[in-house]
Amino acid sequence: MSALDVSRWQFGITTVYHFLFVPLTIGLAPLVAGMQTAWVITGKEHWYRLTKFFGKLFLINFALGVATGIVQEFQFGMNWSEYSRFVGDVFGAPLALEGLVAFFLESTFLGLWIFGWSRLPRLVHLATIWLVAIGVNASAYFIIAANSFMQHPVGARYNPETGRAELTSIVELLTNNTALAAFPHVVAGSFLTAGTFVAGIGGWWMVRNARSGDPAKLAEARTLWRPVARAALVVVALAGVALIYTGDVQGKLMFQQQPMKMASAESLCHTETDPDFSVLTVGTHNNCDSVTHVIEVPFVLPWLAEGHFTGVTLEGVVDLQQSYVDQFGPGDYRPNLFVTYWAFRAMIGLAAGSALLCVVGLWLTRGGRVPGQRWFGWLSLAAIPTPFLANSAGWVFTEMGRQPWVVVPNPTGDQNLRLTVQQGVSDHPASTVWVSLAVFTLLYGALAVVWFYLMRRYAIAGPEQPKPPADDSPPDAEEPVRQLSFAY
Repeated sequence: MSALDVSRWQFGITTVYHFLFVPLTIGLAPLVAGMQTAWVITGKEHWYRLTKFFGKLFLINFALGVATGIVQEFQFGMNWSEYSRFVGDVFGAPLALEGLVAFFLESTFLGLWIFGWSRLPRLVHLATIWLVAIGVNASAYFIIAANSFMQHPVGARYNPETGRAELTSIVELLTNNTALAAFPHVVAGSFLTAGTFVAGIGGWWMVRNARSGDPAKLAEARTLWRPVARAALVVVALAGVALIYTGDVQGKLMFQQQPMKMASAESLCHTETDPDFSVLTVGTHNNCDSVTHVIEVPFVLPWLAEGHFTGVTLEGVVDLQQSYVDQFGPGDYRPNLFVTYWAFRAMIGLAAGSALLCVVGLWLTRGGRVPGQRWFGWLSLAAIPTPFLANSAGWVFTEMGRQPWVVVPNPTGDQNLRLTVQQGVSDHPASTVWVSLAVFTLLYGALAVVWFYLMRRYAIAGPEQPKPPADDSPPDAEEPVRQLSFAY
């Protein structure tokens, strides 16, 4: 493989791996803050125990997310130096804001939350975790704003003298309609992930305690696990509705801004009026003429594209390829149709795991019931990874679908603000990138084992039974030691 191929593999592996942690961090921070708010308002001890329990899991996930995310920005200079040279003046602005504003906000107040249980007034301590939740989501927005420039460049102009993009409006960059559409979709997906995570663990513990035969554990299942599982299932339901709506908004925008991506997502090879939505195809995909659409649904695709059931003409991959050749010169402007097509369907299909858990869980826990069916415990665990995988599939679709562009030309903007992946890669020998690819893959694999071990260990151990601190209680000399063990 060439240096370009290896660099793409390295960035893809590290990015997909890092993004496994991101949705849980974005969604779990507000859920933990909500649990602590419930404890502060009601004074019920079980909400305090749940805050500490899921807070511990949040900290583990946050730490691994930070560790794996640092590598991302270094790769822009190492493997993609030509890209950094071209868009550095623009792309660096939201990344700098993410580090200077959002990351410092979340990391500073996370430290205060960890060590402030017996040292801060209760309401002040509660405010720290809410500020962490705000910081985490602000961080996500700045990153999405940077990514959205690659999908739809605005707020910049091309300087022919330097051959670089120059920032003209930070406001326009941060209010890019692509970012405004993508951010709610990402947040909804994150709440789906975190809600499924909390509901899955809560459902497993409910079944475990209900089947133990111990009256005390049965009471704990009813007073501790059922309330948090029900609340999380409601979050899953609301997030699912939000995902459908925000996905529809984002999809309609993509049909305007990146028609090749959406045509590839459907393996729509030739321009058609009112084409059917493809559920299942057979063929190599990358050779359009070999694709056979086995199962199709009428009216769906025109609605996804323009909000009308009929009278919608959509351009196909073959016709778009020819138009791009006419506009930008010779080249292959098609993404990998196989990956784009199936990543789009994996994104939708894997989310069904959360939907199934939501429907079954709400039914089995209705009217104060505590489910004791063993199969529900296994369903709760099996549903946990599905939104993680769905989120990853969504990002694979988003990034692979814009190939071969690393900066997609804006149909209504400066046509010189464009860059292909081939033009953005560093001039390194492939052997150099192979070494870093092997090192990062092995390192990330080891970190994955550590993450899974810690999450599994503390999830199985369950919440401790500490005594909630009294409001405005005096400092405890042993608290820092306990909190350090809690953090790690």
